[in-house]
Amino acid sequence: MSSATSSPWLSRTANAALSDQLAARLALQIDQGLLAPGSRLPSIRACAQHHGVSPSTVVTAYDKLQAQGLAQAFPQRGFFVRESAGHLAAGSRPEQAPAGPLPRRPLPISATTLMRGMFQAPGQQPMPGLGTLPIEWLDLPMLSQALKKVCNATGLAELTLQYGEPAGDLRLRRALALLLGERGVTTVPEQLVTTVGATHALDVVTRSLLRAGDTVLVDEPGWSVEFARLRALGMRPLAVPRLDDGPDLEVMGQLIEAQPAEHRPRLYVTVSVLHNPTGGSISLQKAHRLLQFAQQHSLFILEDDSYAHLAPPHLPRLAALDALERTILVGGFSKILAPSFRVGFIAAPKSLVDRFVDTKLLSTLSSPALTEQALASCLESGRLRRHAERIRQKLDAARARSVQLAEAHNCRFAAPPRGLFGWLDVGCDTERLALRMHDDGWLLAPGSLFFATPRPGSLMRINFATTQQQRFWQALVAARRELAGQTASNVGGSART
Repeated sequence: MSSATSSPWLSRTANAALSDQLAARLALQIDQGLLAPGSRLPSIRACAQHHGVSPSTVVTAYDKLQAQGLAQAFPQRGFFVRESAGHLAAGSRPEQAPAGPLPRRPLPISATTLMRGMFQAPGQQPMPGLGTLPIEWLDLPMLSQALKKVCNATGLAELTLQYGEPAGDLRLRRALALLLGERGVTTVPEQLVTTVGATHALDVVTRSLLRAGDTVLVDEPGWSVEFARLRALGMRPLAVPRLDDGPDLEVMGQLIEAQPAEHRPRLYVTVSVLHNPTGGSISLQKAHRLLQFAQQHSLFILEDDSYAHLAPPHLPRLAALDALERTILVGGFSKILAPSFRVGFIAAPKSLVDRFVDTKLLSTLSSPALTEQALASCLESGRLRRHAERIRQKLDAARARSVQLAEAHNCRFAAPPRGLFGWLDVGCDTERLALRMHDDGWLLAPGSLFFATPRPGSLMRINFATTQQQRFWQALVAARRELAGQTASNVGGSART
């Protein structure tokens, strides 16, 4: 064992003993839900190796957790996170080991864990599981100049001392209509509603068209936050397998037919361009078939175009093909401008616009005209277009570098690398890997998050822009090797028992 601890969380020069520091670290993980009730703590040997301390230090730390009521030991089984007091009072006997295999616990790395990770302070190490660009890629001077331009004495008063237009700033809606026209989506300002980001746009549409108890068709794998959002609204996602060229229409039809007539889905939520997490885009042929299918089954299609600025301009969009008849297009600018620049939009059939405006008024009253006009300035000047072109060039180079590193470390891609995200097979359980690497300060996005019903597997989503460091891949390989050793040790221990 090295004379210096290998753990970033423990310090031999601190006033507190190593066992106290380790116990405090584990207690924090239990409190945060990263170590769920009933889950097994690492073996004494594995924990000692990981943190670079002696086995006796680990034993002392585990004893402290037991004294705090946070852990309990079972002979021949090891140490486990203690169940809640209420659960114990209901009849569980702590002096007995659980019979049979432990039940599967909720996934500790959740959609909201990823969202909370978005709020990390700038300057910390890149997070492979997040969906944002590196801050050094962003054009802060462009935003600063646009805000200054609209904040002259007269403009600032007009934009801040009264509510903005219910549908959103007219200047921005005109600029958005021109932008969408460049992507083949013919629309007018009267068909556009601005929102506080793309997620708010998705929320406005689903709240307007559906109610609690309704079923909603979603891509699988798909966006973990969207699954969580729909469930929070009391809706039931129906998972449609996402193929490389778009949804599996045969399965989609079966899902619709399997529902009672009064509960058949009326909405399909999809990312047709640079799908999250696979990076695939719908083919022109599949897009035409999907629109025919939607007409046949009276479906609206909610098309999330959040990654438009990162995509090649020629990719087809459903909203362009059906002229916003059954398609509702939503998008935003935080991916390309800055995470906190929350401006989004809805482009919709004219018959639905008033419903969306009413829902927007109930949820946010209005959207901020100041940032909306600043965005309009960026669009009108052409600076946003030029910035997006530079970002695509950087992302192409980053993707090539990340793919090279991934393959050099014995990982393979389950889908061709495209866009911002890679759908990666790392060869081990990514739930366990995410928990292990979280302890070293890396936030991963395990594959279970991207399935409507989470299940274990070896897939995970990576951000190409934040996985260019050799040290991340070295840490991944080391964690993977450690987990394999723990599995072999556990199997050997069970056989001896």
